[in-house]
Amino acid sequence: MDSQENIPVNSPVEETGNQEGMKVEEQAPAALATSEVETKETEPEAPVAEEAPKAGKEENPAEDTTAEEEFLLTDEEEATAEETPAEERHVYTSKAEVLERVKEIAHGEDVPQKDEVDYLKTTFYKLHIAEREAKLKAYIDGGGDPEAYQITPDDAEEAFKAEMGIIKERRQQQFRELEAEKEENLKKKLTIIEKIKAMVTSPEEASKTYQEFKALQQEWREIKAVPAEKANELWRNYQLYVEQFYDLLKLNSEARELDFKKNLEAKTRLCEAAEKLADEADVISAFHQLQKLHQEYREIGPVSKELREEIWQRFKAASTIINKRHQQHFEGLRAREEENLEKKTALCEKVEAIAAEENKGSGDWDRHTQEIIAIQQEWKTIGFAPQKMNVKIFERFRAACDGFFASKAEHFRKLKEAYKENAEKKRALIEKAKALQESTEWRSTSDKLIAMQKEWKTIGMVPKKLGDQLWEEFLGACNKFFEARNAAGAGQRSEERQNLDKKRDVISRMKATAEEAGADVQAKIQSLVEEYNGIGHVPFKEKDKLYEEYHQVLDKLYKDLNISVARRRLNKFKDNLRQVAERGENALDNERARLMRQYEQLKQEAQTYENNLGFLSASSKKGNSLIDEMNRKVEKLKEEIQLVKEKIKAIDAENADKE
Repeated sequence: MDSQENIPVNSPVEETGNQEGMKVEEQAPAALATSEVETKETEPEAPVAEEAPKAGKEENPAEDTTAEEEFLLTDEEEATAEETPAEERHVYTSKAEVLERVKEIAHGEDVPQKDEVDYLKTTFYKLHIAEREAKLKAYIDGGGDPEAYQITPDDAEEAFKAEMGIIKERRQQQFRELEAEKEENLKKKLTIIEKIKAMVTSPEEASKTYQEFKALQQEWREIKAVPAEKANELWRNYQLYVEQFYDLLKLNSEARELDFKKNLEAKTRLCEAAEKLADEADVISAFHQLQKLHQEYREIGPVSKELREEIWQRFKAASTIINKRHQQHFEGLRAREEENLEKKTALCEKVEAIAAEENKGSGDWDRHTQEIIAIQQEWKTIGFAPQKMNVKIFERFRAACDGFFASKAEHFRKLKEAYKENAEKKRALIEKAKALQESTEWRSTSDKLIAMQKEWKTIGMVPKKLGDQLWEEFLGACNKFFEARNAAGAGQRSEERQNLDKKRDVISRMKATAEEAGADVQAKIQSLVEEYNGIGHVPFKEKDKLYEEYHQVLDKLYKDLNISVARRRLNKFKDNLRQVAERGENALDNERARLMRQYEQLKQEAQTYENNLGFLSASSKKGNSLIDEMNRKVEKLKEEIQLVKEKIKAIDAENADKE
């Protein structure tokens, strides 16, 4: 009997569908019970008489034998003892070989053996995982993207699962048939007990029914397993009436003593064998051998009453040593599994913490990826967790890892889309720059290319290799234009140096004029201002310094000569017109349009004040005060309007000079 569904204690734990392979382990039995596996008993040559049981013995049946049942296993537990030693197992080198053996088991006539099925399952998934990891490594070594790798379906795995399903069905059917057989065996053995019980109640017939009694014993031994929960009670009742029958036999004491002596020799041999098991290095093997010794012990007939307890205590003591070693082995195993669970829980928490961290760039993603890969390698070095938690903790770990790598894949997918969009924008700027590289409109084209260079800096990143290539192409187009402009502007720079000298001369004359006196000083200053504004561009590096020096002198002159604020504003505006013109070919037109809007607005505002003046009563003091205030505002608006008109005229004059 080897049914996985009928092994409540030693059932293996398996972890399927994960990267750790399969697990088959034995659990320590919770308690020991009796087994109904029978062995052939050595019978005495002739029936022997035995003392009748003492009064009151029926109230405590099997008084001398029940202690012997304490260390026996159930049939379900004993089934797990019949495992093939590891060194005798066939070594499979391919999944096809494993699958072929599984098919033989699934469709053969032999009963599937649990230990071989578990071994085949473990071997298949070890080979399967190794094969899958080899494919992934080959893909990565070939330059593939780990994030884009897809695990392809495996026909061999699907076929393996299908055949294992057939094996499971066969074992379930076997279990059902075995349970039905056990119930039938129970009925048969109960019938035998009733027959022996009837013999015990007729002591005068004991000698006559001895052969019938021996036949019932033989029939009992030929009947196999019964339900585990009935086994102990059934055995005690059987043993009780067997011993009572022997006690009633009127046989000669010599034959009886011979029977007891043979039984004592057999049980002594079993005690010695059990005591040697204490030196067995393999705790599991020792435990399974002990179960077989117990099965033999229980099938041997009784010994003399004065030796029954002594021989049992010896056998029990040897059994206790083996069972303690067995129990300690599994307690240590459970302790290691709990420790493994703690380690794996800590690794889950680490991965979950990493997955929750913010990744500000590819560097963070790469760093966190390496950390998780290191944690995954550490995970592989840790053994199994307790059965009830092993799959759950792995699912938690896998979910945390999958969540991180899914987020990473999504991040890089979006990043690739952004790279693509940025590359398209930069290519568009390159095309614009190439279209302008042959232009001879130096000022406007320079402004456009400079604007494009600024726009280039606002565009996001692209992959480094492509980014370097695009930048070289863009820079080449820009440089081609600027080199041509610089070659054409060599004479212009000489003119700018001459303009610098001229403006410095004007500033020197302004300083000299400040020391003069007379009514025409203001006119001279105005003439110098106009002369200064009429001079062209100066070198760019000298522009700011010259501008500051000029306005320091001019502001001092205005202050000393008390020139009106409006005149100063107009002169300053005229002085700034060249800077406005440098902003672009439409800058002056835009400024003129702005001033025209301002002119119309001021004009409308002045008209509104003038209209309101007509509604106020001149006889009211309050009215007179308000009228005076409004008149002042109207005059101020008119001055502002005149200044705007002068600015517009200055722009028109500047445009005329350019033409």
